[in-house]
Amino acid sequence: MKLLRVNDIDIDEVIKRSQVNVNDVLGTVSEIISNVIENKDEALKEYTEKFDGVNLDDIKVTDAEIKEAYENIDDGLLESLKQALNNIEDFHKMEIPEEWDMEVIEGVKAGQIVRPINSVGCYIPGGRAAYPSSILMTVVPAKIAGVEKIVCCSPPQKDGKIGDAILVAADLAGADEFYKVGGAQAIAAMAYGTESVPKVEKIVGPGNIFVAAAKKYVFGDVDIEFPAGPSEVLILADSTADPEFIACDVLAQAEHDPNASCFVVTDSKEIAFNTLEEVNKKAPDAVRHEIIEESLEKNGVIILTDNFEEAIDITNKYAPEHLVIMTENDEETLSKIKNAGSIFLGKFSPVACGDYGSGTNHVLPTGGGAKMYSGLSTESFIKKPTVQTITPEGLKNLYSTCVPIAEYEGFFAHADSIKTRLNK
Repeated sequence: MKLLRVNDIDIDEVIKRSQVNVNDVLGTVSEIISNVIENKDEALKEYTEKFDGVNLDDIKVTDAEIKEAYENIDDGLLESLKQALNNIEDFHKMEIPEEWDMEVIEGVKAGQIVRPINSVGCYIPGGRAAYPSSILMTVVPAKIAGVEKIVCCSPPQKDGKIGDAILVAADLAGADEFYKVGGAQAIAAMAYGTESVPKVEKIVGPGNIFVAAAKKYVFGDVDIEFPAGPSEVLILADSTADPEFIACDVLAQAEHDPNASCFVVTDSKEIAFNTLEEVNKKAPDAVRHEIIEESLEKNGVIILTDNFEEAIDITNKYAPEHLVIMTENDEETLSKIKNAGSIFLGKFSPVACGDYGSGTNHVLPTGGGAKMYSGLSTESFIKKPTVQTITPEGLKNLYSTCVPIAEYEGFFAHADSIKTRLNK
């Protein structure tokens, strides 16, 4: 991990986190998607054998497999998943927007209604680890929103099964179907449908570069939540922060992936040097130390600023996926934050709590996307059609507004649709 003084660097260059350029693999992904569209289940089985080393007769998870997963799962983990589920449900229920209407002018009432998307596909990554938490984060808000059909896809293990915790989490959260298929081929299957996998209207969930590229490719035929890349954290700290806590959060983020980005921004020289010392002390003893050390070598930075306002400016420019604030007055600092995916306020608020059980969602925009997007939420799975009701009096009141504009734009039939009603 590098310690850099702000006056010695080009800040725009330094805050360029690890970028995954999906365009590099779009050619390969395009071939996979085309094959799935043409050959459907046959293509899915072909890629599952090629990429996952598993030969499957049936890609759909059966009720018997779900029952077996409940029998195999550790009781303590099961209880933790249930507790996390309850917290995530409680939080996401608060996100459901209210329907409303208003009188715009006399005789003209307009408003919004709330309707769920009909079907959603949730992608859950495999590979380095199993992520039952991602099942909860994607399925629960969709269920709360009222989505009728929720489909899950995840790569199978070498034994041809999906991990017990993932299947249990999916069942607890209310997923309707689960398929043993991963990668770009899973995205293609959910976007266009196969003999087994139904076509959905929106696809959400994290994944590797091939999954990200596939989601970009199918966007427009289906919706996606937002572009996503490697995970990232920025810790904004002043002289009152605890360097050991900062180091713990740095290591927690770095163990995600060798491409994860870990930034600490502070105006305190003491905090900067002590944090670096703590990171160097803890990293070699971490269970996933090889991943952590590679991540910190490539994308671990402590930036020492001249003042705290400069630190806040860098934070907003970076727009982190996860933002941890450890300052003397956290609420005052928060009031100055414009861009962040999820914010962890105070030294006793580690990102890990948001990842698993505080109730907020951990599917978040990366790569600066927090300047434009919010994290996954119940609202990600609903539509808000507008509704208007216009009385004869209201139509008269709108005449002088609508007809001249319509005729100016050359849409005379538009104008006539109003005139004809009034003349009658």
